[in-house]
Amino acid sequence: MFEPTSRYYNLETAQFTTPDGRKIAYKRRRFLPQGRDMPISEEVMVKEEDRLDLITFATLGDPEQFWQIGDANNAMNPEELIAEPGRMLRIPIPQI
Repeated sequence: MFEPTSRYYNLETAQFTTPDGRKIAYKRRRFLPQGRDMPISEEVMVKEEDRLDLITFATLGDPEQFWQIGDANNAMNPEELIAEPGRMLRIPIPQI
């Protein structure tokens, strides 16, 4: 259902049966981890021209893993992470 690098990959797959008997598979809800409890590899200061995908590629090696930086910084909205130049971003140890 999801690639191994997806934030949803390890979530349990559940099944719902509709009144007419159809079975619908879905992933259980993902709860955000507490960023302060995650091990980090470094911190990066946001610059005016930064993009989260480029920061993620430079630090984690894969721009699609931006969600790991979001988790480490308790951010539900990834755009918030780069909205304020000078902010220090916690870069987690990759969780793959």
